[in-house]
Amino acid sequence: MKADAINLDGGAAGSVDLNEAIFGLEPRKDILHRVVRWQRNKAMAGTHDVLGRSEVSFSTKKIYRQKGTGGARHGSRGAPIFRGGGTYKGPTPRSHAHDLPKKFRKLGLKHALSAKVAAGELVVVENIDIKDAKTSAVAKQVGALGWKRALIIDGATVNAAFAQAARNIETLDILPSQGANVYDILRSDTLVITKAGLEALEARLS
Repeated sequence: MKADAINLDGGAAGSVDLNEAIFGLEPRKDILHRVVRWQRNKAMAGTHDVLGRSEVSFSTKKIYRQKGTGGARHGSRGAPIFRGGGTYKGPTPRSHAHDLPKKFRKLGLKHALSAKVAAGELVVVENIDIKDAKTSAVAKQVGALGWKRALIIDGATVNAAFAQAARNIETLDILPSQGANVYDILRSDTLVITKAGLEALEARLS
């Protein structure tokens, strides 16, 4: 599969061969859904917590005698049935993460890349080297290329000058090839991959 490559200034930079086994699949929503769900669950803090019966601030003294009152038997004002009492079986801090096989995660990444190709939202650039490492210069180039919410995937390491200049641009995210993931790819309007990033991704997924 052939794809045209461009420079950051919008000029042509030849073409590249895209691996059909990575970029030419028929995207499956069920696979993408499972991988995104795995990612988001793993990222959840899981810090939700409530006070139980033993944690609320009440005396443990028996509130009234056991018999002779005509009322129900109670031992503590911290019981869940009383106002201000502890919560029964409420949420406690825990991890929401669950397992997903590495092969399935790799397959999900292939389908995410293929989905971008199928939607016409993949752009291949020669590199992201810039002479003027300023935020205004990068924003001007990105605007001229028509990238609204773009994710840029570079090689093993990200170009430091470009990353520093682009870090305050809210609609631009930059990742090394090893950081490429299904969720960030799918939420971007435009997926931009450098030639070095393309080689690293193909090596990672082959």
